[in-house]
Amino acid sequence: MSHDVEALEKLKQARLSIEHELAQVIIGQKQVITGLMIGLLSRGHCLLIGVPGLAKTLMISSLAQSLELTFSRIQFTPDLMPSDITGTEIIEEDRASGHKAFKFVRGPVFANIVLADEINRTPPKTQAALLQAMQEHQVSTGGVTHTLTEPFFVLATQNPIEQEGTYPLPEAQLDRFMFNLWVEYPSLEEERLIVKTTTSSIAAQLKPVLSGADIIELQDLIRRIPVSDHVVEFAVGLARLTRPEDANAPKFIKDWIRWGAGPRAGQYLILGAKAQAALDGRPTPDVEDVRHIALQVLRHRLVLSFNAEADGIGAVQVVEKLLETQK
Repeated sequence: MSHDVEALEKLKQARLSIEHELAQVIIGQKQVITGLMIGLLSRGHCLLIGVPGLAKTLMISSLAQSLELTFSRIQFTPDLMPSDITGTEIIEEDRASGHKAFKFVRGPVFANIVLADEINRTPPKTQAALLQAMQEHQVSTGGVTHTLTEPFFVLATQNPIEQEGTYPLPEAQLDRFMFNLWVEYPSLEEERLIVKTTTSSIAAQLKPVLSGADIIELQDLIRRIPVSDHVVEFAVGLARLTRPEDANAPKFIKDWIRWGAGPRAGQYLILGAKAQAALDGRPTPDVEDVRHIALQVLRHRLVLSFNAEADGIGAVQVVEKLLETQK
């Protein structure tokens, strides 16, 4: 147990170091950066929503540098094929013997951090190839299974505007993402600082804080963190209250929601709460940790009804109203 206490203190210090490194290139967005770290520690994947120009790609590549992890970026387009993500088999000839054999050339998914840029721009067949890798942490081709390098973390981005010619992710695929993180516009002061720093000749050099082996060790630590029964009950109860068929669901849930969150929501609420507590150096999470991450976990898992659309209600308002009822 003393080993875990030391590891928690190491993680708390590592978080401060990572935030310090990222602050050299990323102005603001602290909540998003914390969400990314929670997702990584929980072995979850994140979906980032934000308009162009908010440094989503820079944030993710900088995080990979500060964590000494390999990084690859896949720009999703309508003509992207599954093999462009997972890799492909080529025929290779041995010049000495003349013997020919198939050789698997690994695709960009074989990295620790994979940025799937504008994932809704590519057809479902290609989306499914990435989502299989997210779930199984492996790629199968030609009857051979190739295991992905751990830690493995997928960050997909979507542009909330320009929805023509896109392929929205189905609910079952959205459910595989632990967090839905909204990247907001910077404040006035932050935007001034962004313009000032990005138009100068200064180039920041990020120093790695944690290695891949450190991350795996910390991911195991998160799983070992104990959680009290009342916190688990709150998380599971919150997820179940989003289902209109649940006997305890409030009237507004029955009116506004067609389908609520599944069991993965409860799992991610607890894992995220554990990771949030660990990042703060606390040995166990409380209900406030669950409340703090509830919006990121739940908002992409709710299917709204026609009544909600007619009333101008979005998933965010539903989650916030639900949290208000659970004081």
